[in-house]
Amino acid sequence: MEDIAASMGTVGDAFDNSLMGTIDGPHKTIAEVEYPAAGWIDWYNNRSPHGSLEMVPPIEHEQAHYAALNREPQPA
Repeated sequence: MEDIAASMGTVGDAFDNSLMGTIDGPHKTIAEVEYPAAGWIDWYNNRSPHGSLEMVPPIEHEQAHYAALNREPQPA
């Protein structure tokens, strides 16, 4: 397989540009694209700080959310 297109999203898509900027080509196989793409997606979804989450990585924000929902009642 040769000449794999570098675009992973729509033209001008900010996420597409961020991802492709981290996995330089040219890529000759699907595997050469999939592994770095999966690593970038994992980093972005789990460890990168997000402004909309007060600069907390999504995994930490989700853990704090569920911890707050499942709090044990405290004696008064």
